[in-house]
Amino acid sequence: MTGRSFAPALRRAASIALVVALALSFAGCAKKAETPTPTEPTTPVVEPTKLVLASTTSTQDSGLFEVLIPAFEAANPEYKVEVIAVGSGEAIALGEKKDADVLLVHSPAAEKKFIEEGYGTERKDVMYNDFIIVGPAADPAGIKGMTVAADAFKKIAETTSTFISRGDDSGTHNKEKTIWKAAGIEPSGDWYKSAGQGMGDVLKIASETQGYTLADRATYLNLKSTLSLEILTEGDKALFNQYGVIPVVGANNAEGAQAFADWIVGPGQGVIKTYGIEKFGQALFTPNAQ
Repeated sequence: MTGRSFAPALRRAASIALVVALALSFAGCAKKAETPTPTEPTTPVVEPTKLVLASTTSTQDSGLFEVLIPAFEAANPEYKVEVIAVGSGEAIALGEKKDADVLLVHSPAAEKKFIEEGYGTERKDVMYNDFIIVGPAADPAGIKGMTVAADAFKKIAETTSTFISRGDDSGTHNKEKTIWKAAGIEPSGDWYKSAGQGMGDVLKIASETQGYTLADRATYLNLKSTLSLEILTEGDKALFNQYGVIPVVGANNAEGAQAFADWIVGPGQGVIKTYGIEKFGQALFTPNAQ
């Protein structure tokens, strides 16, 4: 057989060898791809514990909690806050029954009593704003521009203009009762209506009935666009509105309660200081923790 007759056979053999080599190479790559790569050990996810915060409807209705609570949880991921927004009197009662771990309220006399009777570990100032007397633009009682709250209440009573009271033993209701006392009036009659509702609901009722009411400035500003009410009386020192934080003695989550109290008088002051500036052009609360 000549050399020329061997050439086709050699070429076929070479082609077969190349195919086999490629097949083995692909098989090796596939085997390598199938080999699992080692992974880093994962840190177990810790389930946050529930922290019950009893507070006022004004802190809720003002929108403050929409920024304050997420900020606290971001800084303290071991806790998940459950807010119970009621009047200060009811919030304090929840603390007495240990149905709340920590309180954020604005009824100074009731807060002092709560501490003195051993229900709270300590009380610290957190922030303040002020109360305002709001009413219809027509102002049938003629109180617009008045700066003494008791005098404005006298005019409302004298003209038997509709007044909507919180009537819920809240901090706002207690402030209202203090002003009526200063005015020397025990309000009664068809013109004086006790709603037994939170701040947002009372403002809506006053708007619908074109009546007057006492409100905290923050809640009013947050709901202003939905109301037919104007600020008519403001600026009286008697309308000062202080909020305080109190961890509950023997709370179900005592560590969380203290953590919240420490945070709100610490880093939380920065959150409070800026809340409302972008939307309303002014802060709705002034932080004043010592």
